[in-house]
Amino acid sequence: MKKYLIWIILGLIVIWGISAYNGLVTGRESVGKAWGNVENQYQRRADLIPNLVATVKGAADFEKSTLQAVTEARAKATSIQIDPNKMTPEKLQEFQQAQGQLSMAIGRLLAVAENYPQLQAVQGFRDLQAQLEGTENRINEARRQFNDAAQGYNVSIAKFPRNIFAGLFGFTARPYFESDKGAAKAPEVKF
Repeated sequence: MKKYLIWIILGLIVIWGISAYNGLVTGRESVGKAWGNVENQYQRRADLIPNLVATVKGAADFEKSTLQAVTEARAKATSIQIDPNKMTPEKLQEFQQAQGQLSMAIGRLLAVAENYPQLQAVQGFRDLQAQLEGTENRINEARRQFNDAAQGYNVSIAKFPRNIFAGLFGFTARPYFESDKGAAKAPEVKF
């Protein structure tokens, strides 16, 4: 009887270990999927920007520096790519900075555009502005969902005894999106 009891206990430990490992893999993949959704929303915004800039150029004698700042910020923001399996707090911070600069440039573009009544009357501009606002909301939601997935994963790799498997198999914590420095302060628009 003791001989079988040892095998039963070992079998249960192996089954539990497989389950724990598979749970960690599922959590890691959930974080990767959530990151893909974040990138998708940022890409949607990047795709809208050339249309917004073209509409503004066509409808108003607009400040060249503002349009150039938006174009440059978009180029920088779209050049930064992060592999979700190699995500570090530093890489995420760099990504966030580039996206934050783009958000500020878009904000300045939209704020300055309000001084051009003929632009406000252009339906294409209003449609693009609404799409951009909707995209910003989607970005915020995708970031929230990423943070939820990262939290669930980080908690699962930190709890005992899964933390043993996490350490053995190289599962590491994922960073979170944090609010941009100075996000509580409204951006200043100068004319």
